[in-house]
Amino acid sequence: MINALLGIKKNMIATYDARGRRVGATLIQVDPNFVTQVKTADSKDGYEAVQIGMGTKKSVHKPQVGHAKKAGIEKGIRWFKEVKISELSGNLNLQNIAKPTLDNIQPGQEIKLDQVFSIGDAVKVSGISRGRGFQGGVRRHGFAGGPRTHGQSDRHRASGSIGSGTTPGRVYKGKRMAGHMGSNKVSVKNLEVVGLDRSKNLLIVKGGIPGHVNSLVMITKLGRIKGYTPPPEEKPEEEGEGSVVGEENKNESSVVSNQSSDKAEEPKVERNPEGGESNAKS
Repeated sequence: MINALLGIKKNMIATYDARGRRVGATLIQVDPNFVTQVKTADSKDGYEAVQIGMGTKKSVHKPQVGHAKKAGIEKGIRWFKEVKISELSGNLNLQNIAKPTLDNIQPGQEIKLDQVFSIGDAVKVSGISRGRGFQGGVRRHGFAGGPRTHGQSDRHRASGSIGSGTTPGRVYKGKRMAGHMGSNKVSVKNLEVVGLDRSKNLLIVKGGIPGHVNSLVMITKLGRIKGYTPPPEEKPEEEGEGSVVGEENKNESSVVSNQSSDKAEEPKVERNPEGGESNAKS
């Protein structure tokens, strides 16, 4: 079984982790993925990989329709992604997690969310970051800009020097300057899975992930969160404890009633004007 699935990034929410802390989380729509192709080292491909697909669309090109029908899938697939088995095995950070193999994987097989992920898993989410267009050095690279005083009137967001003079007489390659920002493949590792909704095919991941809303992302399982402790379960009250408390309350009430009856039965003492005492019933 492979340990990676395709999903669609949704909105962010606020939830609570296993320790009861309020954290931000991202919803990922992980509809059932289908195995569209299996590549083996013995075939003409020469390496082990699995091609998975997700989603449907109305207008599908004929090559994509034929590729899906070859795998036994009648509906048109919208997204395809190839995953190498060697890359999936190298991403695992714990030895007690089973390494992905091509065993029992056939074209047309359906892989659901709960077959791969569970609460407490550490995952890596990869996607295309949001495009910001052409940006300056201050926003793109975090430069400080120029001073606001000492006669500097138009250098507030300038990048500054880009190199020396005669030596070397050129600008080094890779110099951080203004340019296009965003629209790059970004991967965020060691995110914690804090929730699963099997009925709606939703995966709840702690923190933010790259990409805009409704963008395609790939979720890869890395292992388990170090030191993860599941939330405590509520235990019902034992019957013995409840009965003991009831008996104690019953005994206390009986003691109070007896004391009140004893006080009521005590005779009152009245003094005669002559100085003697006489008993009288209340």
